[in-house]
Amino acid sequence: MDLATLIGFLAAAGIIIAAIFLGGSADTFFNVPSLLVVAGGTVGAVLMQFSIGQFFGAMKVGMKALFNKSASPKELIETTVDLANTARKGGLLALEEKDTGNAFFQMGIQMMVDGHEPDVVRQTMVSDMNLTVERHDLGQKIFKAIGDVAPAMGMIGTLIGLVQMLSNMDDPKSIGPAMAVALLTTLYGAAIANVFALPLAAKLGLRSDEERLSKSMIIDAVSGIQEGRNPRVIEGILMTYLPGSQRESEDDAEQEAA
Repeated sequence: MDLATLIGFLAAAGIIIAAIFLGGSADTFFNVPSLLVVAGGTVGAVLMQFSIGQFFGAMKVGMKALFNKSASPKELIETTVDLANTARKGGLLALEEKDTGNAFFQMGIQMMVDGHEPDVVRQTMVSDMNLTVERHDLGQKIFKAIGDVAPAMGMIGTLIGLVQMLSNMDDPKSIGPAMAVALLTTLYGAAIANVFALPLAAKLGLRSDEERLSKSMIIDAVSGIQEGRNPRVIEGILMTYLPGSQRESEDDAEQEAA
């Protein structure tokens, strides 16, 4: 579970809810017609841009922002060096019983063990990576669309409320409450966009970048192992994926161990 996403959402939502309760009656901030205009209008407008399957598929992708955890680059390097040493001593078939704990990595190993050509293995893994990134990008687009549409629907709801209020000006006492109800749709739209949809879209973008990096490392690792390269050479190639500061700390650790 990604604690940053959970803590951030709870903090943002909690501050808003606390302000509502501390400022007076919470019932004032709940209005069913306003909620229907914003929520229903947003879903309808977004569905016009995407298919039903894509829309509900984005909800599954959205869960990755909270529950998905990308493999650590350092762990991938350590696993790769171990696999390369095993393959060098016992051949590719010796990797059959190895469990990397990573489904994508395991797929590459299994294709090596099954005797597929290096070009076929690499092409298959690159295609898998690209399709995964495309799904994540689609989910990100849908949540961005929700973030764009929700405030607009809130404004539409406010305009509807203002028209209804101005058409019934006989009772001055009703103007204040009617205005408050009209403004609720703007609040709902802004909250949906800025507390839920847009932060989730940004986190999905981050997750997509992390997964692209992780899978690119695995593809290079599998190619290096299958080509029979020296484990130290493969490690050096994969180290280029790490930031400069981490590479230096890894080099220092190796020198100390030596």
